[in-house]
Amino acid sequence: MIKKFFLGLLALVLLLVVSLAANTLRKGSRQIDVPPLAVLPVDEQGAAARLGEAVRLRTVSSPSEAGLNADQFQQFHALLQERFPKLHATLKRELVGGLSLLYTWPGSRPELPAVLLLAHQDVVPIAPGTEGDWAEPPFSGAVKDGFVWGRGSWDDKGNLMSQLEAVEMLVASGFQPERTVYLAYGADEEVGGMRGAGQMAALLKQRGVQLDFVLDEGLLVLDGILPGLSKPAALIGVAEKGYLSVELSVSATPGHSSMPPRHGTSAIAMMSTALKQLEDKQLPAGLRGTAGELFDTLAPEMSGFSRVALSNLWLFGPVVQKQLEGAPSTNAMLRTTTALTIVQAGNKENVLPGRAEATVNFRLLPGDTQEQVLDHVKKEVDHAVGAGKVALKVVPGAKEASKVAPTASGQYLLMNRTIREIFPGTLVAPGLMVAATDSVHYGELSDHIFKFSPVRANAEDLKRFHGTNERLSTSNYAEAIRFYHRLLSEGAKAPSH
Repeated sequence: MIKKFFLGLLALVLLLVVSLAANTLRKGSRQIDVPPLAVLPVDEQGAAARLGEAVRLRTVSSPSEAGLNADQFQQFHALLQERFPKLHATLKRELVGGLSLLYTWPGSRPELPAVLLLAHQDVVPIAPGTEGDWAEPPFSGAVKDGFVWGRGSWDDKGNLMSQLEAVEMLVASGFQPERTVYLAYGADEEVGGMRGAGQMAALLKQRGVQLDFVLDEGLLVLDGILPGLSKPAALIGVAEKGYLSVELSVSATPGHSSMPPRHGTSAIAMMSTALKQLEDKQLPAGLRGTAGELFDTLAPEMSGFSRVALSNLWLFGPVVQKQLEGAPSTNAMLRTTTALTIVQAGNKENVLPGRAEATVNFRLLPGDTQEQVLDHVKKEVDHAVGAGKVALKVVPGAKEASKVAPTASGQYLLMNRTIREIFPGTLVAPGLMVAATDSVHYGELSDHIFKFSPVRANAEDLKRFHGTNERLSTSNYAEAIRFYHRLLSEGAKAPSH
């Protein structure tokens, strides 16, 4: 009997091993083959010097003061006109919302849906007190040691200037797009984009413009960041998370700190309990949607156990999900995230405050809605401190998650192919943009909105984003110019069928 039991157990183990191996091998590579592409000659040093000039202009935007640093933006506009004369002699240039730029390159087939490339002129400020931590002054635009240094070199003047470099080269070569090409450069993306992208999108909608595809800043060419991958992986953002901030407020009887109320009933105690409940009871995560497609695409490219696990989520799904939830970057891809961002209460050490306030920020996964998140907040807070004790208020500026651009489309294939042509050997997969971009304002104009920056990044580079020592390598900048040149050369053509 015991011998039969162990033989049966051994048979089950062998069956499981065979099943795992078959599933793993069945998942063949989903990477497309592209023929080698001749490397486009680019004046790397000249282009880097022009990007450095752009970085020197302190185009920091403000959410409340539309005219802040207007002189810097205007000098930037003058610089563009001077450095890209052929582009400005060919494309129509409009000033929208005071400081944002909209360029139109008329196509020879104006009835075709157009192409829109986005970038933004504005940059985030330098954190006070960190100026001395930079290897080069933050607005120096220095070209040194193979990098362009300074705020905006990566986010997002690198994209903006490389697009203009590519268009200048195309115009100089006599290229005539069949599709109309738009370039839209907002001046307030870092503070919501309502004055720039919001107005430019409304203007294009008013003119009846339909867009074949939209490309904005976004995910990157990642190297050494995804476990189990030996090759760089370029992630194309096909969707963007929504945004919702909720203010919580609770009132209690104020008094002297020498006579505190019973445990857990002060304003601070109730607010702390409510916030801890929201922190502990996160919205559910899952390997589904865009995240599921991402890992399904990359699974065949992985080595060792990573490949086996991702190819057999029916068995290893919980283990994989737990591992991904352990890192902030991958956890954000799996769920609507909860972030406690502001807490205010009290103004004197011996006074019990009568009111406590807090703000919690949620980034909504596609498929989750603001209403669902608010229901979740109310349920958890009421459970923690009692029904009706904490008042909730939605902070202005909330937006639902974007729609998801289909990956089974010619537009996605164009992005995929162009990346593999310009970055040979790089893997390509769809991804989810967890931060905000200007592209959400154009949702009514196209079903094919992508968020991708042709920027190489490793784990160390990611710390520079909105941080200290922002920089972009001159060789990578030349790749970005080649990327936009190739994308427009192919994407602005009429369909072949």
